[in-house]
Amino acid sequence: MTRDDAPSAPVLIERRGRALWLTLNRPAALNALTHDMANTVQRALYDSIGDTAVDRVVIEGAGERAFCAGGDVVAMHAAGRAGPEGWEGFFRDEYRMNQTIARYPDPYVAILDGVTMGGGVGLSIHGRYRVATERTLFAMPETAIGMIPDVGGTHALAKLPGQIGTWLGLTGARLKAADCLYAGIATHVVPVERLPLLRELLGGDDPVEQVLATLDTDPGEAPLAALRDAIDFHFAHDSVEAIVASLADGDDWARAQAATLRAMSPTSLKLSLRAIRAAAGGTIESALRTEYRVVSRIRTGHDFYEGIRALLIDKDKAPEWSPPTLAEVDDADLDAYFAAPASGDIDFD
Repeated sequence: MTRDDAPSAPVLIERRGRALWLTLNRPAALNALTHDMANTVQRALYDSIGDTAVDRVVIEGAGERAFCAGGDVVAMHAAGRAGPEGWEGFFRDEYRMNQTIARYPDPYVAILDGVTMGGGVGLSIHGRYRVATERTLFAMPETAIGMIPDVGGTHALAKLPGQIGTWLGLTGARLKAADCLYAGIATHVVPVERLPLLRELLGGDDPVEQVLATLDTDPGEAPLAALRDAIDFHFAHDSVEAIVASLADGDDWARAQAATLRAMSPTSLKLSLRAIRAAAGGTIESALRTEYRVVSRIRTGHDFYEGIRALLIDKDKAPEWSPPTLAEVDDADLDAYFAAPASGDIDFD
């Protein structure tokens, strides 16, 4: 085994047999992704393409609590206040990393042990294999902080069965292993106690698919299956107002979803629905380009900074969104979010 980084590095890069092994190494911060970490992962992936000594990539998080809880949004809060350069630079580099994962030619295995949210979804869902455990907790909770489900999330969510992706992207609902498998977010489930064996075998010569099939475990019935008809019915509408109205006339579960949506940023809800719908049937590059446009515009707005203040800075959990209601968000005003930023669109080499 050759270690290319010091044990204290935020991303550890190793060769284990024929595997390029990446470990997100900020366990105290739930392995939250920084700009430097995104660049490190991108460089490692690029350097390995065409390397005949590598025939697979494995990525996991250090510790037992998280694969990756998302981007370092407090750092993003500061970068956004400082101006467009750092903000756009972070998203540009992160999104290029997401695209590289989606197009990576060899098997890419993400071990989703623990919290997997936001930026952690971008590090995993576009890869060929996603392994959940009983500790997996998956979500795209961006509408609660005035953002959209980005990192290619609109592309991934639009591909999920029925309206599951719309429901996840708007409500930020949390899923565990059985539901992740049911939705197609996870491709396999491996118990925590068998992770050491999984790591050993993935570092060997056996084909990745054979290793995963050998250790794959039935996680049991997915609670999500019982909700599928309701999700597909209520979340099929093409306006957030219509979705909320449908839910408000439903059963206790539906009314609870309506209450959740009413607590989210109204602007983010409308932007997210529009972006998810736009991503349907498109490429990862097209979705990332749209997301880049939207987040570039979000930097100059109000709700992201207010969401981070309420959730992570003052921690009062009482954001004051502007506009405060869906009715006050002018759909025509949202068109500007989908226009190219002054600095230009993101490109993919």
